[in-house]
Amino acid sequence: MTMVAVSAFLVVAPRLTRKACAQGSDQAISFVQSTTDKLVSIVNSAESAKEKRRRLQEIIDSSVDVDDIARFCLGRFWHLATPDQQKQYLALFRKLMVIKVAFHLGEYQGVRITMGLSRKSADTDIVITLVERSETPISRVDWVVSTSTGSPKIVDVLAEGTSLRLTQSAEFASYLSRHLFNMDDLIEGMGQLVSHNIPG
Repeated sequence: MTMVAVSAFLVVAPRLTRKACAQGSDQAISFVQSTTDKLVSIVNSAESAKEKRRRLQEIIDSSVDVDDIARFCLGRFWHLATPDQQKQYLALFRKLMVIKVAFHLGEYQGVRITMGLSRKSADTDIVITLVERSETPISRVDWVVSTSTGSPKIVDVLAEGTSLRLTQSAEFASYLSRHLFNMDDLIEGMGQLVSHNIPG
């Protein structure tokens, strides 16, 4: 089973340089910049893997609407799951996010992200960024930020126009279709990834 791909957007590193004037929500831009600044300190720290994961968990809990993303990724199967299955699924989804991010931290030292404009889209703000890594082409990543809960929360990321949560949703649907739509099989597969710290 493929790991929780939606978490990959969190793995951004060193410094953010704002070169464009913001349009739309300055709050969203500041929020994205603050979130990635916190990640930078983890990427460049000499802390243990355990401590880095603890700090990553704090960032994810404060900056990402994990439950909303998790429910979206499960799609119609969310309503078919029992309350106990939903609870297990949400807990595993959150753990897999941290595993995915922690696994890739070392790959992003030296990354440069340029903050661009933000624009409104329905009830979200989309913050445009350009991601620059050595020996790879510059790529565009749009951060989708919602304030529906009061404080800004990341609810999706568009990598070169592709929604990460839509991609993950398709992968979950495919996995469930191969397993006769058995939620227990999905939960078991996610649990195995967590127990073996497999990023997928």
